[in-house]
Amino acid sequence: MSMFVHLKTIADVFRFFQLDQPVQHPLVAVIDFGKVQEDVTETTLLSCDFYSLICKSYNRNNIKYGRKVVDFQNGSLICMAPNQVLELENDFDSSAVISGWGLVFHPDLIRATPLFERMKDFNFFTYEVAESLHLSDKENQILKQCVAAIEAELNENIDEHSQHIIVSQIEQLLNYCTRFYSRQFITRKSSNNGVVMQVDKILRGYFDHGKEKHLPTVKELAEQVFLSPGYLSDLLKKETGKNAQDHIHFYLIEEAKNLLLGTDKAVSEIAYALGFDYPQYFNKLFKQKTGKTPVSFRGLN
Repeated sequence: MSMFVHLKTIADVFRFFQLDQPVQHPLVAVIDFGKVQEDVTETTLLSCDFYSLICKSYNRNNIKYGRKVVDFQNGSLICMAPNQVLELENDFDSSAVISGWGLVFHPDLIRATPLFERMKDFNFFTYEVAESLHLSDKENQILKQCVAAIEAELNENIDEHSQHIIVSQIEQLLNYCTRFYSRQFITRKSSNNGVVMQVDKILRGYFDHGKEKHLPTVKELAEQVFLSPGYLSDLLKKETGKNAQDHIHFYLIEEAKNLLLGTDKAVSEIAYALGFDYPQYFNKLFKQKTGKTPVSFRGLN
């Protein structure tokens, strides 16, 4: 049996981790995991209303994210959007040494700021645990400095400048995360190339032996290579210049060309065969990718 816990407020966060400290700001907090009194006596599914960045160092592992155990021994960073779930296993060990930091901030903190619009660019909030950011010592120190600056601002009296300063510091932290993820994509280039080849093989296979079959969605394609949609898309973009949707569209358009030139099927038939509910959507995409309508492409060739 598992217990489900949802944290709605900063006070809830402090109570869950048994932190004996006052709430300095209702929408944002820094957690020192060296002070956490963690006593997980049963498996707990944990979610919250906040964006969360967690960088912990453990001499044991008892956390699952995306159904996999998280290895925090080397200071890996995971980033969670509101309502995502962590699983805390019931293997409490009083001798465990825990350190590290966490940052939680509510969407309302950034809602009326430019950062709110930028959050969709930080795809790492949708990554799975196997795609967590493995920080070097230098990178870890840089992020610690960002978090320390946020904590220092929280210790000041709240005034009309507090939100702008804190949000700017959070944005700087997220920008560093983006940079460090880019570094991770580069250092994992050999394994990334394997993913690219696997994606191409999967997409080619959808039309092998002349069988017409609907191409997968980005989510379905990501599941086949055991990655999250966001991570796969970013990986492909770094390696090939095209994201996951672009790759799918490339193979779809290539197959459309084959059907236009190799059969006498009507354009609407081809559209339906390729999985389009409405032929006009197929026409629009084909023209967007080739500069020609399906009819004009067929006529010119």
